[in-house]
Amino acid sequence: MRAFGIIAMGFVLFVSGGATCARRQPAIPYPPPPVVFNETPTLQEVATVVNRTANVQQLSTNSASIELLSMPSVPRLSATMNLQREKNFRLRGSIPILLGMGFDMGSNQDVFWFEVPEDMSKKLYYASHQAYQQQLDRAILPVDPTWIMDALGLAQIDPNTVVAGPILLPDGKLQVRSTIASSIGNYQRDLFIEPKAGYVTDQYLYNPSGQLVAQSQASNHRYYEAQQCVLPHRVDLNLVPGAGMGPPLTMRIDISDYTVNQLLSGDPNLFTMPTSASRQVDLTTLSGGMPMAATGTSPNTSTGIGTRPIVSGPSEYSADASSAYPLRGTIR
Repeated sequence: MRAFGIIAMGFVLFVSGGATCARRQPAIPYPPPPVVFNETPTLQEVATVVNRTANVQQLSTNSASIELLSMPSVPRLSATMNLQREKNFRLRGSIPILLGMGFDMGSNQDVFWFEVPEDMSKKLYYASHQAYQQQLDRAILPVDPTWIMDALGLAQIDPNTVVAGPILLPDGKLQVRSTIASSIGNYQRDLFIEPKAGYVTDQYLYNPSGQLVAQSQASNHRYYEAQQCVLPHRVDLNLVPGAGMGPPLTMRIDISDYTVNQLLSGDPNLFTMPTSASRQVDLTTLSGGMPMAATGTSPNTSTGIGTRPIVSGPSEYSADASSAYPLRGTIR
């Protein structure tokens, strides 16, 4: 679908921005984070350690880059980023060949947006968070783009929403499943957690029909002593649109350095949606027309656990030869 292609590229820009640049050498791994678990932890213990990321209220970087793994012909892009919990997010950049015509992507407590060049003018795509959440079953993007903030290492665990876990997997990782209530039904989120240091490495999000709609894989983690938490400096993302809306969109974000709990901008309008674009499009008016259909078996209504859908895209996390979904272990 052409509309998803346009919106998907806009979402890419939402998490990238910036100009093309030469491919960089792989990042040098950071020292391993300190050990916090010497044996399989309880749910409360896992939540306590994962939720230390609440100590990170702001993140900024001027040294990020993005690679479109599903679009290998597109060169690596440079990026800058400022975020502030819970929904404030801003990325701005420019491409020199467009004579200063830049990209402007962001979010605040009410709306999210991305502004892109169109001919010699600008086009702004935007949506209210509340309105977009109410139509996710037929939206062009399968998730609200602020999901990227969780993928960047800020995910939290509410023990009251956990339906299974922590389950110890054959490779030693821990798996925790939660439900996320929405106006269209309950989503399910699987978190995979490093068993010794207690940080999230992988996330999977399934819509109420059981379809995988978003996935992240994080690596190159660094321990931030002042905040006593771990943040990834490489994140692979995969977005899976609804049936008939286009192929999965896969990208990799690398961050060289973060400034924690400080914004690298003195702009008082940093998280204000721009208004200068000659054309503005409300994303809630663009939809696939039909609810997203599951590509596999829906979750079992008695346990909440079902057969993993078959999806295209990057290889999915697996602790061994079998799939990480459904959960293996006792359902709590």
